[in-house]
Amino acid sequence: MDVSCFSQNVLLVTLLLAIAVSLVESQGTRVGFYSTSCPRVESIVRSTVQSHFGSDPTIAPGLLRMHFHDCFVHGCDASILIDGPGTEKTAPPNLLLRGYEVIDDAKTQLEAACPGVVSCADILALAARDSVVLSSGASWAVPTGRRDGTVSQASDAANLPGFRDSVDVQKQKFAAKGLNTQDLVTLVGGHTIGTTACQFFRYRLYNFTTTGNSKEN
Repeated sequence: MDVSCFSQNVLLVTLLLAIAVSLVESQGTRVGFYSTSCPRVESIVRSTVQSHFGSDPTIAPGLLRMHFHDCFVHGCDASILIDGPGTEKTAPPNLLLRGYEVIDDAKTQLEAACPGVVSCADILALAARDSVVLSSGASWAVPTGRRDGTVSQASDAANLPGFRDSVDVQKQKFAAKGLNTQDLVTLVGGHTIGTTACQFFRYRLYNFTTTGNSKEN
């Protein structure tokens, strides 16, 4: 991994908490993990995100989405940041992810302040939280102490929920991660921050039936 590696509501808070806690608790994370080894980690990440947000507010939903796509594959291990052919970055669901430069910027600053201490996975988790705060959402304490993954394969991203997945398929994908239907509604609903392209929902605007199914022309 390269070292350079609007009104919101409770929905977004639940989104990040569900990701940060449910998918990484096995790593032994805790609030204040870097209190001694790198006490300025949160302020450095916060100021970095704020700087980028000031010039481009759309970076907020980009970072939030990147965090979700990272966590849903093998947990929040920053494997989405690994460069190279055949990595998660190259998988179709991840081709439009954005915000990598924000994580690279924060990592560079943290390496200067605390060399070799803060993981990219924690930087991404903190940046996603700060993005919600900057978008007028609430703040919360983020457990840190994640370890960066070393494996990243595009094929592993196939289990990401797709915009054409049926409810049953999405339920199966979330259940495989130990998440229930309420988690599904919360996490998928979190995509309402920011904007999207017409291609991702246009097919549902036409030929919609009373059974909840739609057929594209």
